[in-house]
Amino acid sequence: MPKKIPLRVCTGCGEAKPKKELIRILRTPEGEVVVDATGKKNGRGAYICCRAECFRKARKSKALERSLKVEIPQELLDTLEKELVSLESGNAKNI
Repeated sequence: MPKKIPLRVCTGCGEAKPKKELIRILRTPEGEVVVDATGKKNGRGAYICCRAECFRKARKSKALERSLKVEIPQELLDTLEKELVSLESGNAKNI
């Protein structure tokens, strides 16, 4: 029997993809919003594709804020977008 691959839905585009292909954005129990590179930190998570376009869609529709159930300041959204863009360009180099 083949091993089951966990799927998660991107908050930007709404596509279901394998968990390892997505980036987890996390609201910690203290209320901080951070990028969870390991995917194992404790807290409420939302998943997003490695594409900046998906992040922009989620940002515009406030989908991340709804998923994480917290208001995210604009400065933090800018920082998260920069991190995702750097991860996106890093992934492109590895392919």
